[in-house]
Amino acid sequence: MVAHAPLNDAALPAHAVPAYAVEVRGLTKTYQASGKAGPKQALKGIDLAIPRGAVFGLLGPNGAGKSTLINIMAGLVNKTGGTVSIWGTDIDAHPRQARASIGVVPQELNMDPFFTPREMLELQAGLYGVPKAERRTEELLEAVGLRDKADAYARSLSGGMKRRLMVAKAMVHTPPVLVLDEPTAGVDVELRIQLWEHVRKLNREGSTVLLTTHYLEEAQELCDSIAIINHGTVVACEPTASLLRRVDAKALTVLVDRDLDAVPAELSAFSAELAEPRRLIVRYQPSRQRVGGILAALAGAGLGVVDLSTEESDLEDIFLQLTGGAHARKEIAHDAA
Repeated sequence: MVAHAPLNDAALPAHAVPAYAVEVRGLTKTYQASGKAGPKQALKGIDLAIPRGAVFGLLGPNGAGKSTLINIMAGLVNKTGGTVSIWGTDIDAHPRQARASIGVVPQELNMDPFFTPREMLELQAGLYGVPKAERRTEELLEAVGLRDKADAYARSLSGGMKRRLMVAKAMVHTPPVLVLDEPTAGVDVELRIQLWEHVRKLNREGSTVLLTTHYLEEAQELCDSIAIINHGTVVACEPTASLLRRVDAKALTVLVDRDLDAVPAELSAFSAELAEPRRLIVRYQPSRQRVGGILAALAGAGLGVVDLSTEESDLEDIFLQLTGGAHARKEIAHDAA
């Protein structure tokens, strides 16, 4: 029978409470050569330590290694080297116990359309070896707002309901660690906000949440700390607020007194874009450039300034700087479309 991992620290003896929910040390993964393609090293010495009770963001472009890392944690892919511990349990030494400590919500909505939510949760609990007396089916249906749909076929559920059902499936064995893989990919803004609140609720109730996402505002809104992975390596890993302070960049929004067709040549020394006929966004580095220089360039172009405001760097600026700029920007634009 799979070990039944409790959600709250109080349910564990003091010595059994781990310092970190997830610890990854020197993790490598190399996929063997296939056909004409040679071996591919997907992970190159990943080190991560995710604190208990955190909402931790994992960001990176497509192909960066995020999915490989999650699949190794979930026991779906064998690692090549290094160590991984889930809730203090090494995935090699005690694989079943480690798997019982983690719940994974995949991006894909994979469910039988002719099963009801209640049937799915009961089946999932059985697969994890949860005794009938300890199953939380009704509690989980209530928690994800699906009690009134408990006996409806899955095919009749909306996209948002299906995503919430996937979260409930991942929680049937009460794992202390919950992985949400792109939970709001392809959903509308209203549903995204609802799912954000659900993530916060799960975290308040004791779950350590590992969130992978392409939506940078989502990570900035939800995550206590963020790791950015690119080409199989961690290029940044620190608290979100600290990460935002790392980049020496600001944006100056300038409203001018006449319509423009293009960015004036006088601003060529800066990274400027024409957002609207009378609104320019000028990005600059405070350590090397001054607002006065931007205003002088505007005056040199014969433009009067009606209004201006500055913005600090956001997570998108940092992501682009650390993962290769233009290539990553294309991915962000594609995923936001």
